[in-house]
Amino acid sequence: MRLDQLEHILRAAGTVADEDVMIVIGSQAILASHPTPPEELAVSAEADLYPRDAPEKADLITGCLGEFSMFHETFGYHADGVSPTTAVLPHSWRERLVRLSNENTRGVTGLCLSAVDIAISKLAAGRDKDIRYVTALFHHGMVSSEDVSRFLEELRPQERELIETRLARLTP
Repeated sequence: MRLDQLEHILRAAGTVADEDVMIVIGSQAILASHPTPPEELAVSAEADLYPRDAPEKADLITGCLGEFSMFHETFGYHADGVSPTTAVLPHSWRERLVRLSNENTRGVTGLCLSAVDIAISKLAAGRDKDIRYVTALFHHGMVSSEDVSRFLEELRPQERELIETRLARLTP
């Protein structure tokens, strides 16, 4: 996904949900802090998001802009309306949100996870594609294992242990 595509999704999601602020939690949140990321960080064709003030409207976003929708078929990318509990995140994640709001978002603001919070959520999910994504973040110097470790105390013990184990496998 490219930045202009995420901006389009924000505009469309704002219209569908009649909301002005979206929380973007998926991998493509990286576009707010790194508008032209390395190719391996922009391969996803979906943006995971929900309306900040009305997360219950996420289903509307999925229904209108989701996979196999007319929007997806027309543009080749789509939105996944998710829940505020979809991603495992440290308590302080909101303090690091990266604002995406410009003429291309037409009044809709995307509050996007920071690179370190994306890494933490991906390590918690632990799928092969998530581990590859975190590896690429590390490889390109966008996040370090030290950055991730700094916030692990904010997680529940079980989540922290799982992420520490996965992190140990990725770092020498």
